[in-house]
Amino acid sequence: MTSPSRVLVIGIDGVRLDVLRSVATPHIDAVAAEGFLAPVRIDDATPTWSGPCWATIATGVSAAKHGIMHNVFTGHRLTEYPDFLTLASLAGKRTYLSVGSWEPLATAACGGPLFAAPDRVTFTSYGLDCERGDEAATVDAEREMLAADYDVAFVYLGDVDETGHELGVGAEYRAAVERADARVGRLVATVRARAAYAAERWTVIVVTDHGHVDEGGHGGDSDLERTAWIAASGPGIAAGAEMGTLRHVDVAAHVYEAVGLSEAMAGLPLEGKPFGAVSV
Repeated sequence: MTSPSRVLVIGIDGVRLDVLRSVATPHIDAVAAEGFLAPVRIDDATPTWSGPCWATIATGVSAAKHGIMHNVFTGHRLTEYPDFLTLASLAGKRTYLSVGSWEPLATAACGGPLFAAPDRVTFTSYGLDCERGDEAATVDAEREMLAADYDVAFVYLGDVDETGHELGVGAEYRAAVERADARVGRLVATVRARAAYAAERWTVIVVTDHGHVDEGGHGGDSDLERTAWIAASGPGIAAGAEMGTLRHVDVAAHVYEAVGLSEAMAGLPLEGKPFGAVSV
């Protein structure tokens, strides 16, 4: 019997790469040690807002195609360019979304949802208390992924970004990055605690959408805002892999490859490549 292939994508909003590398993040470091951690340069045609960047990650196409240019999704073309959870579900995979703070990812707010039709969606909002929202999203994901057989899961953590907006990139922001890393550790530990884990092939992807300026905020063209990153490990990703030019659109392409859907998605206008094709 073929071992089931499963993917966990953890999206952490607004984590600057230089801060990530300077604080204690043992769990993201562990993912990187088994695969890679590499920068992503947000292309110049994509505004450095969460909406455009997460849409590019989710759909595997650039903002010029998916049409999301801000955090209000007016004019989007998500029907033409659906997200990887929805397409994987339509292809027979079981998919899961857990979001604890930012409504347009999971609800109709602001023109959403970005993720149109996962098999299970959990959304819990505590307003601007994104730390509480992240905890709720993590607890739900721990419960669901331990007990249920999801092929593709996406968990969104928003506290780092909100902290950056409110307080800038200082001690509180650095602490928020460390809290997010602890949640990454809990989610990976949940995967490894599954009764069937030894017989499964898991890919873990951790990705951020954009950075922040020192005083907090984004949406501009500075390197601090345009530098994102991806960490990933799993089948087909060599430990210590050196990456070429990595892009946000590569996430969806790798998700499809990891769960055996590359051939099924071959007719889609995807712009990315699986990570193995980006390594040098």
